[in-house]
Amino acid sequence: MMPLQLLATSPVNLNHRGHYLHWGVIQISVANLVVISLMLLLFAAALLLPFPKGRASR
Repeated sequence: MMPLQLLATSPVNLNHRGHYLHWGVIQISVANLVVISLMLLLFAAALLLPFPKGRASR
């Protein structure tokens, strides 16, 4: 069994303030910007990649 302390650890140190980007009145955290970018890339890939071709039914 894994100790409970091992399950509570994080691969990233979360004991500091987040990093933010500023564009005039727009302020967004770097973590949210990464998540939004990955979602947009996945959406674009879903639109551009072809569907797999299955066997033709007779």
